[in-house]
Amino acid sequence: MTSRNRAATNQPPPLAGHNVVTSDVALVEAVTRHAGASVVDDLVGLGEAAGTAEAREHGRLANRHEPELTTYDRFGNRIDEVTFHPSWHWLMERAVGHGLQAAPWEQQAEGSTTAHVRRAAGFMAWSHTDPSHGCPISMTYAAVPALRADPDYSALAKEWTPVLAATTYDPGIRPVSQKLGALAGMGMTEKQGGSDVRANVTEARATQVDGEYTLHGHKWFTSAPMNDVFLMLAQAPGGLTCFLVPRALPDGGRNPLDIARLKDKLGNRANASAELELDGTLAMRLGDEGRGVRTIIEMVAATRLDCVLGSTALMRYTLNEAAWHVAHRAAFGGLLLDKPLMQNVIADLQVEAEAATALAVRLAAAVDAADDPHEAALRRIALPLAKFWVCKRTPGFVAEALECLGGNGYVEDSGLPLRYREAPLNSVWEGSGNVNALDVLRALGREPEVLSAWITEVGHARGGDARLDRAVDDTLELLGEAGDAEVAARRLAGRMAVCLQGALLVRFAPQEVADAYCTSRLGTSYDGTYGTLTSPVSDLRAIVERATPVVS
Repeated sequence: MTSRNRAATNQPPPLAGHNVVTSDVALVEAVTRHAGASVVDDLVGLGEAAGTAEAREHGRLANRHEPELTTYDRFGNRIDEVTFHPSWHWLMERAVGHGLQAAPWEQQAEGSTTAHVRRAAGFMAWSHTDPSHGCPISMTYAAVPALRADPDYSALAKEWTPVLAATTYDPGIRPVSQKLGALAGMGMTEKQGGSDVRANVTEARATQVDGEYTLHGHKWFTSAPMNDVFLMLAQAPGGLTCFLVPRALPDGGRNPLDIARLKDKLGNRANASAELELDGTLAMRLGDEGRGVRTIIEMVAATRLDCVLGSTALMRYTLNEAAWHVAHRAAFGGLLLDKPLMQNVIADLQVEAEAATALAVRLAAAVDAADDPHEAALRRIALPLAKFWVCKRTPGFVAEALECLGGNGYVEDSGLPLRYREAPLNSVWEGSGNVNALDVLRALGREPEVLSAWITEVGHARGGDARLDRAVDDTLELLGEAGDAEVAARRLAGRMAVCLQGALLVRFAPQEVADAYCTSRLGTSYDGTYGTLTSPVSDLRAIVERATPVVS
Protein backbone atom coordinates (compact mmCIF):
# COMPACT_ATOMS: atom_id res chain seq x y z
CA MET A 1 0.00 0.00 0.00
CA THR A 2 1.38 3.38 -0.93
CA SER A 3 1.38 6.29 1.48
CA ARG A 4 -1.19 8.19 -0.56
CA ASN A 5 -3.82 5.55 0.24
CA ARG A 6 -3.24 5.35 3.96
CA ALA A 7 -6.15 6.58 6.05
CA ALA A 8 -5.33 8.71 9.05
CA THR A 9 -5.97 6.98 12.34
CA ASN A 10 -6.19 8.16 15.92
CA GLN A 11 -7.14 11.67 14.81
CA PRO A 12 -10.22 13.41 16.24
CA PRO A 13 -13.02 14.20 13.81
CA PRO A 14 -13.45 17.89 12.97
CA LEU A 15 -15.32 19.79 15.65
CA ALA A 16 -18.28 20.97 13.58
CA GLY A 17 -22.01 20.60 13.91
CA HIS A 18 -22.12 21.56 17.56
CA ASN A 19 -24.21 24.41 18.94
CA VAL A 20 -21.75 26.80 20.57
CA VAL A 21 -24.48 28.22 22.80
CA THR A 22 -26.20 25.09 24.11
CA SER A 23 -22.88 23.21 24.36
CA ASP A 24 -21.56 25.88 26.71
CA VAL A 25 -23.20 24.85 29.97
CA ALA A 26 -21.78 27.77 31.93
CA LEU A 27 -23.07 30.27 29.36
CA VAL A 28 -26.54 28.73 29.35
CA GLU A 29 -26.66 28.86 33.13
CA ALA A 30 -25.49 32.48 33.28
CA VAL A 31 -27.92 33.70 30.60
CA THR A 32 -30.80 31.82 32.22
CA ARG A 33 -29.90 33.31 35.58
CA HIS A 34 -29.82 36.91 34.38
CA ALA A 35 -32.24 36.93 31.45
CA GLY A 36 -34.33 33.77 31.49
CA ALA A 37 -34.57 30.56 29.49
CA SER A 38 -36.42 32.30 26.67
CA VAL A 39 -33.29 34.30 25.83
CA VAL A 40 -31.28 31.08 25.59
CA ASP A 41 -33.94 29.69 23.27
CA ASP A 42 -33.66 32.84 21.16
CA LEU A 43 -29.91 32.24 20.76
CA VAL A 44 -30.12 28.61 19.66
CA GLY A 45 -30.16 29.48 15.96
CA LEU A 46 -27.13 31.73 16.27
CA GLY A 47 -25.26 29.07 18.25
CA GLU A 48 -26.04 26.45 15.66
CA ALA A 49 -24.87 28.69 12.79
CA ALA A 50 -21.63 29.57 14.59
CA GLY A 51 -20.75 25.91 15.03
CA THR A 52 -21.09 24.88 11.40
CA ALA A 53 -18.24 23.87 9.13
CA GLU A 54 -19.35 26.65 6.78
CA ALA A 55 -18.87 29.33 9.42
CA ARG A 56 -15.50 27.90 10.39
CA GLU A 57 -14.39 28.01 6.76
CA HIS A 58 -15.48 31.62 6.32
CA GLY A 59 -13.49 32.54 9.40
CA ARG A 60 -10.43 30.81 7.96
CA LEU A 61 -10.76 32.49 4.59
CA ALA A 62 -11.28 35.96 6.06
CA ASN A 63 -7.95 35.61 7.85
CA ARG A 64 -6.16 33.91 4.97
CA HIS A 65 -7.03 36.75 2.57
CA GLU A 66 -6.25 39.91 4.49
CA PRO A 67 -7.73 43.34 3.71
CA GLU A 68 -6.01 45.44 1.06
CA LEU A 69 -5.65 49.21 0.85
CA THR A 70 -6.11 51.13 -2.39
CA THR A 71 -5.23 54.79 -1.93
CA TYR A 72 -5.80 55.97 -5.52
CA ASP A 73 -8.01 54.79 -8.33
CA ARG A 74 -6.70 54.22 -11.86
CA PHE A 75 -7.23 57.87 -12.76
CA GLY A 76 -5.25 59.23 -9.82
CA ASN A 77 -8.20 60.16 -7.61
CA ARG A 78 -7.67 59.68 -3.89
CA ILE A 79 -10.18 57.05 -2.71
CA ASP A 80 -8.62 55.41 0.41
CA GLU A 81 -10.64 52.23 0.17
CA VAL A 82 -10.00 48.97 1.98
CA THR A 83 -11.28 45.83 0.29
CA PHE A 84 -12.13 42.63 2.15
CA HIS A 85 -12.54 39.02 1.14
CA PRO A 86 -16.18 37.93 0.60
CA SER A 87 -15.94 35.79 3.73
CA TRP A 88 -15.44 38.92 5.82
CA HIS A 89 -18.70 40.31 4.48
CA TRP A 90 -20.42 36.94 5.09
CA LEU A 91 -19.40 37.11 8.76
CA MET A 92 -20.31 40.76 9.13
CA GLU A 93 -23.71 40.33 7.50
CA ARG A 94 -24.68 37.67 10.01
CA ALA A 95 -23.24 39.47 13.01
CA VAL A 96 -25.24 42.58 12.14
CA GLY A 97 -28.28 40.50 11.23
CA HIS A 98 -28.29 38.95 14.69
CA GLY A 99 -28.22 42.43 16.26
CA LEU A 100 -24.76 42.08 17.79
CA GLN A 101 -23.87 45.73 17.10
CA ALA A 102 -25.99 48.61 18.42
CA ALA A 103 -29.41 46.95 18.33
CA PRO A 104 -29.59 46.39 22.14
CA TRP A 105 -29.66 50.12 22.85
CA GLU A 106 -32.80 50.58 20.79
CA GLN A 107 -34.33 47.42 22.27
CA GLN A 108 -33.56 48.69 25.77
CA ALA A 109 -35.14 52.04 24.95
CA GLU A 110 -38.24 50.13 23.84
CA GLY A 111 -38.48 48.41 27.23
CA SER A 112 -36.31 45.30 26.99
CA THR A 113 -34.58 44.36 30.25
CA THR A 114 -32.47 41.57 28.75
CA ALA A 115 -31.18 43.01 25.45
CA HIS A 116 -27.57 43.42 26.57
CA VAL A 117 -27.32 39.95 28.12
CA ARG A 118 -28.70 38.45 24.92
CA ARG A 119 -26.27 40.47 22.85
CA ALA A 120 -23.31 39.58 25.12
CA ALA A 121 -24.02 35.86 24.83
CA GLY A 122 -24.52 36.18 21.08
CA PHE A 123 -21.30 38.17 20.70
CA MET A 124 -19.35 35.48 22.54
CA ALA A 125 -20.95 32.70 20.54
CA TRP A 126 -20.49 34.31 17.13
CA SER A 127 -16.87 35.10 17.98
CA HIS A 128 -16.19 31.37 17.59
CA THR A 129 -16.33 31.92 13.82
CA ASP A 130 -13.57 34.57 13.80
CA PRO A 131 -12.54 37.07 16.47
CA SER A 132 -11.39 39.84 14.12
CA HIS A 133 -14.72 41.03 12.77
CA GLY A 134 -15.91 41.58 16.31
CA CYS A 135 -13.96 44.85 16.32
CA PRO A 136 -16.25 46.92 14.06
CA ILE A 137 -19.25 45.23 15.66
CA SER A 138 -17.99 46.23 19.10
CA MET A 139 -17.21 49.83 18.20
CA THR A 140 -20.66 50.25 16.69
CA TYR A 141 -22.20 48.91 19.90
CA ALA A 142 -20.09 51.33 21.93
CA ALA A 143 -20.81 54.43 19.86
CA VAL A 144 -24.47 54.80 20.84
CA PRO A 145 -24.01 55.54 24.57
CA ALA A 146 -21.40 58.15 23.65
CA LEU A 147 -23.80 59.76 21.19
CA ARG A 148 -26.52 59.82 23.81
CA ALA A 149 -24.21 61.26 26.46
CA ASP A 150 -24.56 64.71 24.92
CA PRO A 151 -28.11 66.07 25.34
CA ASP A 152 -27.22 69.35 23.60
CA TYR A 153 -26.44 67.52 20.38
CA SER A 154 -29.21 64.92 20.47
CA ALA A 155 -29.80 65.57 16.76
CA LEU A 156 -26.63 63.64 16.00
CA ALA A 157 -27.84 60.72 18.10
CA LYS A 158 -31.24 60.81 16.42
CA GLU A 159 -29.62 60.85 12.99
CA TRP A 160 -27.12 58.06 13.56
CA THR A 161 -28.54 55.71 16.19
CA PRO A 162 -31.29 54.14 14.04
CA VAL A 163 -28.88 53.17 11.26
CA LEU A 164 -26.22 51.99 13.73
CA ALA A 165 -28.84 49.82 15.41
CA ALA A 166 -30.31 48.51 12.15
CA THR A 167 -29.85 44.80 11.49
CA THR A 168 -29.04 45.30 7.82
CA TYR A 169 -25.40 45.11 6.77
CA ASP A 170 -24.89 47.81 4.15
CA PRO A 171 -21.20 48.35 3.29
CA GLY A 172 -19.97 51.15 1.08
CA ILE A 173 -19.13 54.84 1.46
CA ARG A 174 -22.37 56.77 1.19
CA PRO A 175 -24.09 59.51 3.23
CA VAL A 176 -26.01 58.33 6.28
CA SER A 177 -29.26 59.35 4.58
CA GLN A 178 -28.63 56.67 1.95
CA LYS A 179 -27.66 53.86 4.33
CA LEU A 180 -29.87 50.98 5.47
CA GLY A 181 -27.37 50.23 8.20
CA ALA A 182 -24.12 51.80 9.40
CA LEU A 183 -21.03 50.94 11.40
CA ALA A 184 -19.00 53.14 13.73
CA GLY A 185 -15.36 53.36 14.74
CA MET A 186 -13.21 55.42 17.05
CA GLY A 187 -9.99 57.41 16.70
CA MET A 188 -8.48 58.32 20.04
CA THR A 189 -4.76 57.62 20.10
CA GLU A 190 -1.91 59.47 18.40
CA LYS A 191 1.68 58.46 17.84
CA GLN A 192 3.13 60.69 20.56
CA GLY A 193 0.62 59.79 23.27
CA GLY A 194 -1.01 56.38 22.97
CA SER A 195 -3.23 55.89 26.02
CA ASP A 196 -2.32 59.38 27.21
CA VAL A 197 -4.94 61.00 24.99
CA ARG A 198 -4.52 64.37 26.71
CA ALA A 199 -1.21 64.54 24.82
CA ASN A 200 -3.12 64.58 21.51
CA VAL A 201 -2.07 67.32 19.10
CA THR A 202 -4.69 66.99 16.35
CA GLU A 203 -6.28 70.42 16.03
CA ALA A 204 -9.99 71.18 15.64
CA ARG A 205 -10.82 74.46 13.94
CA ALA A 206 -14.35 75.85 14.12
CA THR A 207 -16.10 76.72 10.87
CA GLN A 208 -18.85 79.29 10.38
CA VAL A 209 -21.49 76.61 11.09
CA ASP A 210 -22.45 76.07 14.74
CA GLY A 211 -20.94 72.83 16.07
CA GLU A 212 -18.95 72.16 12.89
CA TYR A 213 -15.15 71.93 12.77
CA THR A 214 -12.34 70.74 10.56
CA LEU A 215 -9.66 68.41 11.94
CA HIS A 216 -5.94 68.75 11.19
CA GLY A 217 -3.51 66.11 12.39
CA HIS A 218 -3.40 62.32 12.57
CA LYS A 219 -4.65 59.19 14.30
CA TRP A 220 -2.17 56.45 15.03
CA PHE A 221 -4.51 53.47 15.41
CA THR A 222 -8.00 53.48 13.92
CA SER A 223 -9.52 50.08 13.26
CA ALA A 224 -12.11 49.36 10.58
CA PRO A 225 -11.40 52.49 8.50
CA MET A 226 -14.20 51.60 6.08
CA ASN A 227 -16.82 52.18 8.77
CA ASP A 228 -19.36 54.95 8.18
CA VAL A 229 -18.64 57.23 11.12
CA PHE A 230 -15.98 57.71 13.77
CA LEU A 231 -15.78 59.33 17.17
CA MET A 232 -12.46 61.16 17.46
CA LEU A 233 -10.66 63.28 20.01
CA ALA A 234 -8.97 66.54 19.00
CA GLN A 235 -7.79 69.76 20.62
CA ALA A 236 -10.36 72.53 20.23
CA PRO A 237 -9.76 76.05 21.59
CA GLY A 238 -11.45 74.96 24.83
CA GLY A 239 -9.39 71.80 25.22
CA LEU A 240 -9.64 68.12 24.30
CA THR A 241 -13.01 67.56 22.65
CA CYS A 242 -14.96 64.68 21.12
CA PHE A 243 -16.09 64.87 17.50
CA LEU A 244 -18.27 62.86 15.17
CA VAL A 245 -16.51 62.30 11.83
CA PRO A 246 -18.53 60.83 8.92
CA ARG A 247 -16.76 58.91 6.16
CA ALA A 248 -19.04 60.45 3.52
CA LEU A 249 -20.22 64.04 3.29
CA PRO A 250 -23.94 64.88 3.06
CA ASP A 251 -23.60 65.74 -0.64
CA GLY A 252 -22.15 62.30 -1.39
CA GLY A 253 -18.53 63.40 -1.56
CA ARG A 254 -15.84 61.81 0.55
CA ASN A 255 -14.64 63.38 3.75
CA PRO A 256 -10.86 63.98 3.41
CA LEU A 257 -9.74 61.15 5.67
CA ASP A 258 -6.51 59.74 4.24
CA ILE A 259 -5.35 56.23 5.11
CA ALA A 260 -1.55 56.42 5.35
CA ARG A 261 -1.15 52.67 5.74
CA LEU A 262 -2.67 49.56 7.31
CA LYS A 263 -1.06 48.20 10.44
CA ASP A 264 0.88 44.93 10.16
CA LYS A 265 -0.48 43.42 13.38
CA LEU A 266 0.38 40.32 15.39
CA GLY A 267 -3.21 39.10 15.20
CA ASN A 268 -6.66 40.40 14.33
CA ARG A 269 -5.46 40.36 10.76
CA ALA A 270 -8.80 39.91 9.01
CA ASN A 271 -9.73 43.31 10.41
CA ALA A 272 -8.04 46.39 8.96
CA SER A 273 -6.42 48.87 11.35
CA ALA A 274 -5.09 52.08 9.92
CA GLU A 275 -3.01 55.18 10.42
CA LEU A 276 -5.02 58.22 9.35
CA GLU A 277 -4.02 61.68 8.21
CA LEU A 278 -6.54 64.46 8.77
CA ASP A 279 -6.35 67.71 6.81
CA GLY A 280 -9.58 69.66 6.69
CA THR A 281 -11.63 66.64 7.73
CA LEU A 282 -15.22 67.64 8.51
CA ALA A 283 -16.29 66.94 12.09
CA MET A 284 -19.27 67.75 14.32
CA ARG A 285 -18.66 68.53 17.96
CA LEU A 286 -20.10 66.02 20.40
CA GLY A 287 -20.31 67.52 23.87
CA ASP A 288 -18.73 70.72 25.12
CA GLU A 289 -15.21 71.79 24.26
CA GLY A 290 -12.73 70.50 26.78
CA ARG A 291 -14.91 67.57 27.86
CA GLY A 292 -13.84 65.05 25.25
CA VAL A 293 -12.76 62.32 27.64
CA ARG A 294 -15.98 62.60 29.65
CA THR A 295 -18.04 62.43 26.46
CA ILE A 296 -16.31 59.40 25.02
CA ILE A 297 -15.93 57.52 28.31
CA GLU A 298 -19.17 55.59 27.78
CA MET A 299 -17.81 54.33 24.48
CA VAL A 300 -14.65 53.19 26.25
CA ALA A 301 -16.71 51.42 28.91
CA ALA A 302 -18.75 49.54 26.31
CA THR A 303 -15.68 48.48 24.34
CA ARG A 304 -14.07 47.29 27.57
CA LEU A 305 -17.07 45.07 28.14
CA ASP A 306 -16.55 43.62 24.69
CA CYS A 307 -12.88 43.02 25.45
CA VAL A 308 -14.03 40.83 28.35
CA LEU A 309 -16.59 39.10 26.14
CA GLY A 310 -14.04 38.55 23.37
CA SER A 311 -11.43 37.13 25.73
CA THR A 312 -14.01 34.84 27.31
CA ALA A 313 -14.96 33.64 23.84
CA LEU A 314 -11.31 32.89 23.05
CA MET A 315 -11.12 30.82 26.22
CA ARG A 316 -14.24 28.87 25.34
CA TYR A 317 -13.26 28.29 21.71
CA THR A 318 -9.80 26.99 22.53
CA LEU A 319 -11.08 24.89 25.43
CA ASN A 320 -13.66 23.34 23.12
CA GLU A 321 -10.87 22.34 20.74
CA ALA A 322 -8.72 20.97 23.56
CA ALA A 323 -11.53 19.02 25.23
CA TRP A 324 -12.69 17.62 21.89
CA HIS A 325 -9.17 16.54 20.98
CA VAL A 326 -8.42 14.71 24.21
CA ALA A 327 -11.84 13.02 24.12
CA HIS A 328 -10.91 11.38 20.80
CA ARG A 329 -7.12 11.02 20.87
CA ALA A 330 -5.55 7.89 22.35
CA ALA A 331 -2.03 7.72 23.80
CA PHE A 332 -0.19 5.55 26.29
CA GLY A 333 -2.85 2.87 26.29
CA GLY A 334 -6.04 4.91 26.46
CA LEU A 335 -7.86 8.11 25.64
CA LEU A 336 -6.07 11.25 26.75
CA LEU A 337 -9.30 12.32 28.46
CA ASP A 338 -9.03 9.34 30.82
CA LYS A 339 -5.52 10.27 31.97
CA PRO A 340 -5.68 11.89 35.42
CA LEU A 341 -3.25 14.68 34.62
CA MET A 342 -5.02 15.63 31.41
CA GLN A 343 -8.31 15.60 33.29
CA ASN A 344 -6.76 18.04 35.73
CA VAL A 345 -5.66 20.38 32.94
CA ILE A 346 -9.04 20.37 31.16
CA ALA A 347 -10.92 20.77 34.43
CA ASP A 348 -8.70 23.68 35.46
CA LEU A 349 -9.27 25.40 32.13
CA GLN A 350 -13.00 24.85 32.49
CA VAL A 351 -12.97 26.44 35.95
CA GLU A 352 -11.19 29.49 34.51
CA ALA A 353 -13.62 29.72 31.60
CA GLU A 354 -16.64 29.38 33.88
CA ALA A 355 -15.36 32.18 36.11
CA ALA A 356 -14.84 34.45 33.10
CA THR A 357 -18.26 33.60 31.69
CA ALA A 358 -20.06 34.25 34.97
CA LEU A 359 -18.41 37.65 35.35
CA ALA A 360 -18.89 38.65 31.69
CA VAL A 361 -22.63 37.94 31.69
CA ARG A 362 -23.01 39.59 35.11
CA LEU A 363 -21.50 42.77 33.64
CA ALA A 364 -23.90 42.66 30.71
CA ALA A 365 -26.79 42.33 33.16
CA ALA A 366 -25.54 45.49 34.88
CA VAL A 367 -25.85 47.32 31.55
CA ASP A 368 -29.42 46.08 31.26
CA ALA A 369 -30.13 47.60 34.69
CA ALA A 370 -28.27 50.86 34.12
CA ASP A 371 -30.85 52.92 36.03
CA ASP A 372 -30.23 50.95 39.21
CA PRO A 373 -27.63 52.82 41.36
CA HIS A 374 -25.99 49.61 42.59
CA GLU A 375 -25.73 48.19 39.09
CA ALA A 376 -24.28 51.44 37.72
CA ALA A 377 -21.69 51.59 40.50
CA LEU A 378 -20.84 47.91 40.09
CA ARG A 379 -20.38 48.37 36.36
CA ARG A 380 -18.04 51.30 37.00
CA ILE A 381 -15.67 49.26 39.17
CA ALA A 382 -16.17 45.76 37.77
CA LEU A 383 -15.53 46.67 34.13
CA PRO A 384 -11.89 47.75 34.62
CA LEU A 385 -11.42 44.87 37.07
CA ALA A 386 -12.69 42.32 34.57
CA LYS A 387 -10.88 43.96 31.66
CA PHE A 388 -7.65 43.81 33.64
CA TRP A 389 -8.01 40.25 34.91
CA VAL A 390 -9.87 38.21 32.30
CA CYS A 391 -7.99 39.69 29.34
CA LYS A 392 -4.65 39.20 31.06
CA ARG A 393 -5.44 35.55 31.84
CA THR A 394 -6.31 34.75 28.24
CA PRO A 395 -2.88 34.35 26.58
CA GLY A 396 -1.75 31.74 29.12
CA PHE A 397 -5.09 29.99 28.87
CA VAL A 398 -4.94 29.77 25.07
CA ALA A 399 -1.35 28.52 25.20
CA GLU A 400 -2.36 25.75 27.61
CA ALA A 401 -5.31 24.73 25.46
CA LEU A 402 -3.08 24.68 22.39
CA GLU A 403 -0.59 22.47 24.22
CA CYS A 404 -3.32 19.88 24.84
CA LEU A 405 -3.22 19.20 21.09
CA GLY A 406 0.55 18.96 21.02
CA GLY A 407 2.05 19.52 17.59
CA ASN A 408 -1.41 19.39 16.04
CA GLY A 409 -2.27 22.56 17.91
CA TYR A 410 0.81 24.38 16.67
CA VAL A 411 -0.12 24.18 12.99
CA GLU A 412 -2.37 26.73 11.33
CA ASP A 413 -4.94 24.16 10.20
CA SER A 414 -6.06 23.67 13.79
CA GLY A 415 -7.16 27.30 14.10
CA LEU A 416 -5.36 27.64 17.43
CA PRO A 417 -2.32 29.64 16.26
CA LEU A 418 -4.75 32.29 15.00
CA ARG A 419 -6.36 32.43 18.45
CA TYR A 420 -2.98 32.47 20.15
CA ARG A 421 -1.99 35.55 18.15
CA GLU A 422 -5.33 37.09 19.04
CA ALA A 423 -5.07 36.33 22.75
CA PRO A 424 -3.05 39.41 23.89
CA LEU A 425 -5.18 41.87 21.92
CA ASN A 426 -7.96 42.57 24.39
CA SER A 427 -5.47 43.24 27.15
CA VAL A 428 -3.82 45.91 24.99
CA TRP A 429 -6.79 47.65 23.34
CA GLU A 430 -9.02 50.06 25.25
CA GLY A 431 -6.40 50.54 27.93
CA SER A 432 -3.57 48.17 28.80
CA GLY A 433 -3.30 46.41 32.15
CA ASN A 434 -1.71 49.39 33.85
CA VAL A 435 -4.35 51.80 32.54
CA ASN A 436 -7.17 49.64 33.87
CA ALA A 437 -5.50 49.03 37.21
CA LEU A 438 -5.05 52.77 37.63
CA ASP A 439 -8.66 53.30 36.59
CA VAL A 440 -9.66 51.03 39.48
CA LEU A 441 -7.68 53.24 41.85
CA ARG A 442 -9.25 56.35 40.35
CA ALA A 443 -12.76 54.99 40.80
CA LEU A 444 -12.09 53.93 44.37
CA GLY A 445 -10.63 57.33 45.21
CA ARG A 446 -13.30 59.49 43.60
CA GLU A 447 -16.50 57.45 43.77
CA PRO A 448 -17.04 55.84 47.20
CA GLU A 449 -20.20 54.12 45.97
CA VAL A 450 -18.15 51.77 43.78
CA LEU A 451 -16.43 50.15 46.75
CA SER A 452 -19.81 49.75 48.42
CA ALA A 453 -21.10 48.07 45.26
CA TRP A 454 -18.14 45.65 45.22
CA ILE A 455 -18.57 44.83 48.91
CA THR A 456 -22.29 44.25 48.41
CA GLU A 457 -21.71 42.01 45.40
CA VAL A 458 -19.13 39.77 47.02
CA GLY A 459 -21.13 39.94 50.25
CA HIS A 460 -23.97 38.01 48.62
CA ALA A 461 -21.72 34.94 48.86
CA ARG A 462 -20.65 35.55 52.46
CA GLY A 463 -20.58 32.32 54.43
CA GLY A 464 -20.63 30.15 51.32
CA ASP A 465 -16.91 29.40 51.37
CA ALA A 466 -14.41 30.24 54.11
CA ARG A 467 -11.60 30.74 51.62
CA LEU A 468 -13.61 33.34 49.73
CA ASP A 469 -14.55 35.11 52.96
CA ARG A 470 -10.89 35.24 53.94
CA ALA A 471 -9.86 36.52 50.52
CA VAL A 472 -12.44 39.32 50.67
CA ASP A 473 -11.22 40.33 54.14
CA ASP A 474 -7.61 40.28 52.98
CA THR A 475 -8.50 42.43 49.97
CA LEU A 476 -10.22 44.99 52.18
CA GLU A 477 -7.10 45.07 54.36
CA LEU A 478 -5.00 45.65 51.25
CA LEU A 479 -7.24 48.60 50.41
CA GLY A 480 -6.55 50.11 53.80
CA GLU A 481 -2.79 49.60 53.81
CA ALA A 482 -0.57 52.64 53.81
CA GLY A 483 2.04 52.99 51.11
CA ASP A 484 2.22 53.71 47.42
CA ALA A 485 -1.17 52.69 46.11
CA GLU A 486 -0.01 52.82 42.49
CA VAL A 487 2.68 50.23 43.09
CA ALA A 488 0.05 47.82 44.43
CA ALA A 489 -2.60 48.66 41.82
CA ARG A 490 -2.21 45.45 39.80
CA ARG A 491 -2.25 43.27 42.88
CA LEU A 492 -5.37 45.00 44.14
CA ALA A 493 -7.18 44.80 40.80
CA GLY A 494 -6.37 41.12 40.47
CA ARG A 495 -7.56 40.27 43.97
CA MET A 496 -10.78 42.24 43.61
CA ALA A 497 -11.52 40.54 40.28
CA VAL A 498 -10.82 37.06 41.65
CA CYS A 499 -13.09 37.70 44.61
CA LEU A 500 -15.87 38.80 42.27
CA GLN A 501 -15.48 35.66 40.17
CA GLY A 502 -15.28 33.47 43.26
CA ALA A 503 -18.44 35.01 44.71
CA LEU A 504 -20.38 34.34 41.52
CA LEU A 505 -19.21 30.72 41.38
CA VAL A 506 -19.92 30.11 45.06
CA ARG A 507 -23.44 31.42 44.58
CA PHE A 508 -24.31 29.83 41.27
CA ALA A 509 -21.87 27.20 39.99
CA PRO A 510 -21.91 23.49 40.85
CA GLN A 511 -20.16 22.73 44.12
CA GLU A 512 -17.21 21.01 42.45
CA VAL A 513 -16.54 24.06 40.23
CA ALA A 514 -16.78 26.58 43.06
CA ASP A 515 -14.66 24.42 45.34
CA ALA A 516 -11.96 23.95 42.70
CA TYR A 517 -11.87 27.70 42.06
CA CYS A 518 -11.66 28.71 45.70
CA THR A 519 -9.10 26.04 46.56
CA SER A 520 -6.80 27.09 43.73
CA ARG A 521 -7.29 30.78 42.92
CA LEU A 522 -7.89 31.81 46.54
CA GLY A 523 -5.44 29.39 48.12
CA THR A 524 -2.03 30.40 49.43
CA SER A 525 -0.06 27.96 47.26
CA TYR A 526 -1.52 28.82 43.84
CA ASP A 527 1.16 29.72 41.29
CA GLY A 528 -1.06 30.18 38.23
CA THR A 529 -0.10 26.90 36.56
CA TYR A 530 -3.03 25.10 34.97
CA GLY A 531 -3.55 21.46 35.84
CA THR A 532 -2.66 21.76 39.54
CA LEU A 533 -6.12 21.31 41.07
CA THR A 534 -6.29 19.19 44.20
CA SER A 535 -9.93 18.19 43.68
CA PRO A 536 -11.03 14.53 43.92
CA VAL A 537 -10.99 12.57 40.67
CA SER A 538 -14.76 12.37 40.68
CA ASP A 539 -15.00 16.16 40.79
CA LEU A 540 -12.48 16.53 37.98
CA ARG A 541 -14.53 14.19 35.80
CA ALA A 542 -17.69 16.16 36.50
CA ILE A 543 -16.00 19.43 35.58
CA VAL A 544 -14.50 17.94 32.40
CA GLU A 545 -17.98 16.83 31.31
CA ARG A 546 -19.03 20.51 31.41
CA ALA A 547 -16.11 21.36 29.12
CA THR A 548 -16.61 18.82 26.34
CA PRO A 549 -18.72 19.98 23.34
CA VAL A 550 -21.65 17.86 22.24
CA VAL A 551 -22.11 17.35 18.50
CA SER A 552 -25.60 16.58 17.28
